[in-house]
Amino acid sequence: MTHIPTTGDRNDEYARLDGHDGPASRAEGVVPRWAAHLAGQGNVEVGQALPPHSPDCAGCGPDNPAGLHIRAVRTASGVEAVHSFVAAQVGAPGIAHGGAVALAFDDLFGFSLYTVGSLAVTRSLAIEYHAPFRLHRPYTFRAHVAKREGRRLLLHADAWDDAGQKVGSAEATFVTVGPGHFTAGTQKNGRSQDQ
Repeated sequence: MTHIPTTGDRNDEYARLDGHDGPASRAEGVVPRWAAHLAGQGNVEVGQALPPHSPDCAGCGPDNPAGLHIRAVRTASGVEAVHSFVAAQVGAPGIAHGGAVALAFDDLFGFSLYTVGSLAVTRSLAIEYHAPFRLHRPYTFRAHVAKREGRRLLLHADAWDDAGQKVGSAEATFVTVGPGHFTAGTQKNGRSQDQ
């Protein structure tokens, strides 16, 4: 049975990872623990919910009021999420903004990293819109790592509406990185060295 975490569950997951001790703690403390946690996700069972990338993630973060709040589960071949776009993501009247759809695909690709146990970042992302993504309608997104070439991960995803019509697809290249990639430029006081 699939367990989709409630917001409280998701916050509890991050309380264990970063303690929510403020911006400096998030910048410096969460990344090493997140990397270790990510490496252990290879044992996640099919159907099990995956934790958000970070509390403030624009795609899945429970603490981001402007976020999509995507919830993903592990599948036999990758990851899956069912998502409905809301009025805050409108482009043309009644239709989700293409950038919001791209964010959903990119975030789902990020969840795919749990299947390989590596930190990685988006190098390129290409979206094909086959039909409009209507607001307030559920879409099923599925993504998987199609190929790994050294540090490069080639990913593929599709999205279907509730009638079973494919409405979009995406291809991405991610590049694996170490935890230092996410903390570069931070100091103990939480301020960027570039400020």
